[in-house]
Amino acid sequence: MKHHLLRATAVLAALLAPLAAQAHDYPTSDRVEYVLECMQKHEGKYEYLYKCSCVIDHIAKQMPYDDYVTMATALRNQTLAGERGALFRDPVPVKDMAGKYRTLQASANKACQVPQR
Repeated sequence: MKHHLLRATAVLAALLAPLAAQAHDYPTSDRVEYVLECMQKHEGKYEYLYKCSCVIDHIAKQMPYDDYVTMATALRNQTLAGERGALFRDPVPVKDMAGKYRTLQASANKACQVPQR
């Protein structure tokens, strides 16, 4: 009996593993920060609590957390002035990361009905 239970548990774990791999784990604090910034861009309207949550969930399904941090940082810092900003504006790989993130974010915004701002 124990053997059958262990076997069933192993089969269930194998079936659920691909689902877990698709849903990247982001820290709650980063999800909250994203939602708050998104809501602020939309005049703090309560309806955007759900819409902005949808966007970060959509992004999390598409990329691992470490990639998200790298790409979002590249995009956010492209507007920095001076030498510090040049590190994010000039190198082609950084531009490519920012562009990829911008495209993914636009797709998530569209899917979640959040106007781009």
